[in-house]
Amino acid sequence: MRNGLASRSLVNVLIAEANQMNCQLVASAFRPSRYRVAVVASATESMRALALLKEIQPDVAVISAQLKEGPLEGYRVLRELRLLHARTRAIMLLESRSRETVVDAFRFGAHGVIFRDEPLETLAKSIHAVHQGQVWANSEHLGYLLDALTHALPLRVQDARGVNLLSKREEDVVRLVAEGLTNREISHRLRLSDHTVRNYLFKIFDKLGVSSRVELVLYCLQQRNSNSVELPL
Repeated sequence: MRNGLASRSLVNVLIAEANQMNCQLVASAFRPSRYRVAVVASATESMRALALLKEIQPDVAVISAQLKEGPLEGYRVLRELRLLHARTRAIMLLESRSRETVVDAFRFGAHGVIFRDEPLETLAKSIHAVHQGQVWANSEHLGYLLDALTHALPLRVQDARGVNLLSKREEDVVRLVAEGLTNREISHRLRLSDHTVRNYLFKIFDKLGVSSRVELVLYCLQQRNSNSVELPL
């Protein structure tokens, strides 16, 4: 088929925007079946958005950083959605491409970021990618995430009881992945064989429920900030 979106499954989406007109415009734009996106609900206020997310549990939520209550309410929705441990995956709609806004979006729970000056086709692609378990971010955004993670506190990935999920050696591997090292570079740094490094990564992916290095970095960044209650200024 000429349009790759046409062969993908239908994705149910919630739109959280600053005003009703924007919600309606997005919903109308996605009506053509070629996008394989169905807007099943919309909201302009954070509490309404969260109520709908709990009730409907859409596949994907596209959440504007600015909602009716203010310019940062979208981050609040992201954080609360993450605390719900819902199956819904989130994309944050941003005005600014600054490092801080991008990192904060991922830090508070987004699985992708999209910008207002991008075409609808790109938004549709990001929705399908995130629905399929991918992280929607370009190389520049990934660089922001790696930098944020490597400049943070020492890594400790813990469960709800505070028990470490990874061994010390696994934490070492994750830390080097976050620094952008390849498997071969990690093997040299830790004096391990390439095969051993691959095995460590398979075990880490299995323990944390991720499937790629990008998802691993995003998981660790969000884990590190899971107890934070502050919103970006």
